[in-house]
Amino acid sequence: MDGATQLKIDTWLNGNYDQETKDEIRRLQKENPTELTESFYRNLEFGTGGLRGIMGVGTNRMNKYTVGMATQGYANYLKQSFSTQPKVAIAYDSRNNSRFFAETAAKVFAANGIKVYLFQSLRPTPELSFTIRYLGCQGGLVLTASHNPKEYNGYKAYWNDGGQLVPPHDKNVIKEVEKIASVDEVKWAGAENNITVIGKEVDEAYMSMVRSLSVYPEIIEKQRNLRIVYTPIHGTGIKLVPEVLQRFGFTNVHVVDEQATPDGNFPTVVYPNPEESEAMSIGLKKAKELDADILLGTDPDADRVGIGIKDNNGDWVLMNGNQTAVLAFNYMIEARKAKGIAQDNDMVVKTIVTTDMIDEIARQSGIKCYNVLTGFKWIAELIKEKEANENYVIGGEESYGLMIGSKLRDKDAVSAVALLCEMAAYEKNQGKTLYNKLIQLYIKYGFYKESLISITKKGMNGQKEIADMMESYRKNPPTNINGSSVIQLLDYELQSGKNLQTGETWEIKLPVSNVLQFILADGSKISARPSGTEPKIKFYFSVNTKLDNANDFEAVKKELDNRINGIITDLKLK
Repeated sequence: MDGATQLKIDTWLNGNYDQETKDEIRRLQKENPTELTESFYRNLEFGTGGLRGIMGVGTNRMNKYTVGMATQGYANYLKQSFSTQPKVAIAYDSRNNSRFFAETAAKVFAANGIKVYLFQSLRPTPELSFTIRYLGCQGGLVLTASHNPKEYNGYKAYWNDGGQLVPPHDKNVIKEVEKIASVDEVKWAGAENNITVIGKEVDEAYMSMVRSLSVYPEIIEKQRNLRIVYTPIHGTGIKLVPEVLQRFGFTNVHVVDEQATPDGNFPTVVYPNPEESEAMSIGLKKAKELDADILLGTDPDADRVGIGIKDNNGDWVLMNGNQTAVLAFNYMIEARKAKGIAQDNDMVVKTIVTTDMIDEIARQSGIKCYNVLTGFKWIAELIKEKEANENYVIGGEESYGLMIGSKLRDKDAVSAVALLCEMAAYEKNQGKTLYNKLIQLYIKYGFYKESLISITKKGMNGQKEIADMMESYRKNPPTNINGSSVIQLLDYELQSGKNLQTGETWEIKLPVSNVLQFILADGSKISARPSGTEPKIKFYFSVNTKLDNANDFEAVKKELDNRINGIITDLKLK
């Protein structure tokens, strides 16, 4: 063990830390020194989105002390930034210790003279974003690790627009957090009268907002018996989703009982993530038993949604995030036009790794589509930049996130579930399914197929291995992938694009981000993006071709799958 790590351990053993923490450190010294090193070899980084890590003792773990120190730094920045008493809203999900961490943060904020609105019990992350705007707060906080395994927890910080921190506030908060060198600098308690507990009133306002997003309530009235199966996967969605569906007018909603109770141990799944087929498997079984029309699942903090629908053979299939986004974007554009409520200045927003099929739908529909960096904070920032002149309709990203309407500024699975059910009702009213609709869209706009590989590099060397991989791609970009020439290299860290055939270069006018994209002559696109919160790197693949008719769907799908597999093999990613 290096000296710096040992010094941190000694500081915790001899400093103002509770006895239970010290006892756990001594136990690890005897029983698991490797784990002890992992827990202390670095400080858990307060990144641009906040904290996320494994729970436990140590500077590299989520615990009372790392949460308290982060909150003290954030509190200091809020007080520097606003001349009047700042207000913050705090929510938390169903994870183990989420409530304890939320109360810890609330007490630290309060002791620093900041007004705190703390939810009385667990709530979805999107409601926190809404609450910041609704109550006129200057900041906010949600305790969640989203879809990570049960060992994790996290701390997401928000600004006064209801979006997560963006420049300059993200970097400035990080600086203030890094200044807190000791737990003795944290104001742990006092002035608890600054804390107000909130609940039903905000729930009502939020659910009314979601209800207002409905485009075709009269269609729902005709199809109110749509058979819906919903699973909250042991998370916060149970608090609001069934109620919202009822308010939309749906009367035949079936909650997956085995996953209905909030539980931070997530007993029925390995990963509480609707992107994982395993997490949706119990819901799929129930959907088959009931011959349902649609299956929906939300992650623990209810900001991501996964859906299952029947294909043309009556077999259940899970949609990926790009397919769900295509259906949702198209519906909001198409339905608003048909209903006569579209505006000339409507706009939609997606991220650079989300399917380009959305760009094509927007282009042919005569509506602006903006591309931003990965993360809904960038969608929120673009809305802020454009809202004086343009009307935001919907935004989304491939990782199962949608944000409909501008009354909140983060991805929202509660409203997404409701609108996806409305979409299913709309198609059923015409004797069709969402699967039929997706194929129709492929015929009209081109068949786009996407895939994703996530490679994890654990331990102290993980981040370096990922950095080396990205550096290699930058210095020696491939010139040919799967038999197709690489015609463009887009480097979002250097903010530059280059035509590899002509040598032409141009500026990418987006904030700096460690992302590389390779555009091939056959229209394929490969994106490489290290995670900002975990030691992993993601590779996104997008291919497309023409689909002439529905009868060719399976054959063309196989052709595109083969092209993706060829790219993955050529890049030696499997």
